[in-house]
Amino acid sequence: MANLILLLQEYGVLIVFAVVLVEQIGLPIPAFPLLIVAGALTVNGDSNWLAVLSVSVVACLISDYFWFRAGRYYGKRILRLLCKISLSPDYCVSQTEDNFNRWGPKALVVAKFIPGFNTIAPPLAGALGTTNATFLGFSVAGGIVWSGTGIALGAGFHTQIDQVLDVLSTMGTTALIVLGVLLLLFVVFKYVERKRFRQSVEIERITVDDLKKLQEQGKHPVLIDARSATAQMLEPAVPGALLFNGGEPVPELIALDKNHHIIVYCSCPNDVTAAHVAKELISHGYTRARPLHGGLDAWNAAFGTPREVDEGNTASV
Repeated sequence: MANLILLLQEYGVLIVFAVVLVEQIGLPIPAFPLLIVAGALTVNGDSNWLAVLSVSVVACLISDYFWFRAGRYYGKRILRLLCKISLSPDYCVSQTEDNFNRWGPKALVVAKFIPGFNTIAPPLAGALGTTNATFLGFSVAGGIVWSGTGIALGAGFHTQIDQVLDVLSTMGTTALIVLGVLLLLFVVFKYVERKRFRQSVEIERITVDDLKKLQEQGKHPVLIDARSATAQMLEPAVPGALLFNGGEPVPELIALDKNHHIIVYCSCPNDVTAAHVAKELISHGYTRARPLHGGLDAWNAAFGTPREVDEGNTASV
């Protein structure tokens, strides 16, 4: 542990760059505590605060711009990938996309303080067509605010942090084990949180084949688009589908018989948003509400994309 502290004192700038870059890419490695420690070391002259701030901002910018270009090129597909691999369950079901759409690129200034949002904001900016200059300006501002806050906290509480580092240095290998266990517990906690969230939206799904059978039987199920408004901007809804957008049941739905078949779809992994909305509808008495297994992708594969349907007029809901 003493050697690790010496490494921080000697190569702290490089270590900050590497850890911040890896964390901003999306791996569950908390970089903010390291910035706080680096900030404390700057007070004693063991590191230069401007150098620490600069490399942290550069690391943030590299990661942000990588995801920004990925969002620009791949659009909703990269957002879906992030949602699938993230340990944070709120990627798919929160109103993160709509919040970004409401605040625009300015949200990048505070995005790094919000778990989940810090990774999804850059590709979302790219998918929504934010210009390079606008993105870079707000991304740099966000990196400065986030990095500067961590360094300032470390400088402000450097006495207490120095005491903690002194204690850790006397613990030797035990301190490294403790830090490793804490990091492991953090990852396990996020994994368990995600697993519990998925269990909370467990509900019987309906497949596209079953949906076709209902249509062939003349039961005319109602389709509900449970995606965020921003997701609907990136890809149009199924023609005739009712837009839910996380609010109360729309008037057209309220007028339906409670036993009518209702199919809810979204565009996120494991259909979590659709499952959440379907459970909410069931709680309102719509006992035949079911999420569509595979979501909008499954619909598009079976019936064609919404644009194809509109152009060919080959299908209707």
